[in-house]
Amino acid sequence: MPLLVGMSILLGCQLLGEIITQIFHLPVPGPVIGMVILLISLMIYGRVPEGLRITTNGLTQHLAFFFVPAGVGVMANWPLISQNLLDIIIVLFVSTLALQAFMVVFMKKSLQGKLQNHDEDPVFKEKQS
Repeated sequence: MPLLVGMSILLGCQLLGEIITQIFHLPVPGPVIGMVILLISLMIYGRVPEGLRITTNGLTQHLAFFFVPAGVGVMANWPLISQNLLDIIIVLFVSTLALQAFMVVFMKKSLQGKLQNHDEDPVFKEKQS
């Protein structure tokens, strides 16, 4: 029964995300909006329900199978991908660099003044002892 509850929660969030995407004509996939809905719901609830935990543990154990459709999609669209391969590589490279630069700035801003050196961190002191 908990497995059914967990799967219902996951599929319900995905369905809600699809409905929101269709109603508001958003360029974001419905499952992504569903994940955001699930995240916000879990933050409000404060813990992960047992059924959802069991379901997600089972799904993550077989995560490799979820990459099969993506691989088939790449193979099926290879002529189109190969025509634009240089553009795809450039976009991936630039976006990776931009994300890394953003994360450096974000971490510096968020940790500024909180921790000047590792000696002030009580957890770090415990691990050294």
